[in-house]
Amino acid sequence: MQHRKLKIVFMGTPEFAVGPLQALHEAGYPIVGVITAPDKPAGRGMKLQESAVKQFATRHQLRVLQPEKLKNPTFLEELKSLNADIQVVVAFRMLPEVVWNMPPLGTINLHASLLPQYRGAAPINWAIINGEKESGVTTFKLQHDIDTGNILFSQRVPITENETAGELHDALRAVGAELVVRTIDAIEAGTAKEQPQPKDNSALRHAPKIFTEDCRIDWNKSLDEVYNLIRGLSPYPAAFTTLGDKNFRIFKATREHIPVQTETGNHLTDGQYFLKFACKDGYLSVTEVQMEGKKKMNIADFLRGWRPAPIQ
Repeated sequence: MQHRKLKIVFMGTPEFAVGPLQALHEAGYPIVGVITAPDKPAGRGMKLQESAVKQFATRHQLRVLQPEKLKNPTFLEELKSLNADIQVVVAFRMLPEVVWNMPPLGTINLHASLLPQYRGAAPINWAIINGEKESGVTTFKLQHDIDTGNILFSQRVPITENETAGELHDALRAVGAELVVRTIDAIEAGTAKEQPQPKDNSALRHAPKIFTEDCRIDWNKSLDEVYNLIRGLSPYPAAFTTLGDKNFRIFKATREHIPVQTETGNHLTDGQYFLKFACKDGYLSVTEVQMEGKKKMNIADFLRGWRPAPIQ
């Protein structure tokens, strides 16, 4: 393993951020500090749960800081004392300028889209929901406005026709880890070139945070739009509709582009093997589902315990 010179502070919390942190560590860069979210109670026992990034850092004896507030004077002094050359941010919260502008080489961020497209909190979900054929990852220098800093490197990744957000997440995580190392290598070598993002935002698609109402299926939309919503929200937070008087989450489905002979939103089933919903231009046949209060299961298992009126 080659020993690099640039001292790095890494900031991140979820599993998506572990790949880049691991890649930098394995590339020989000194990780002088890891900043991640405070432990939070989770599960039935409400036990404190460490973030994925903290778990990795602890296993590799990396120094971990977990500030509640990023402007806390004590945290800022600790961060400054780490004497990092550069900071790397992956899937973390918004940073105040006093933090991102602290190291001499600034702060770079890895974003799960091909910037300037899909700025925002949920780029993976919205790319699939909108039926995009490709996505990617981008490294850029942080500045005041979110996801608008100068681009350093990007890497395109195709989106297959049936790919879910979870599957694209894993693909981008692997590519993103490589791109972060490539970016830091170039910065250390002095060969990195910054490309300003365009000022005109009129043609851009955005990726805001996903809320509950974004997940509700509108059966009056086209079959492809409904299908893309389902895979764009699978496995989390999952698209849903109402079945009976309960929410019914759909994780996987197939499409039947055939004439619809019932009102949109109506469901048809044989009570054993299939359950499908009418869209305006075809049927969505669900294959992996979860009824409110129950566990996730395939459609055959679900139908064995649910008895709607069979189709005529």
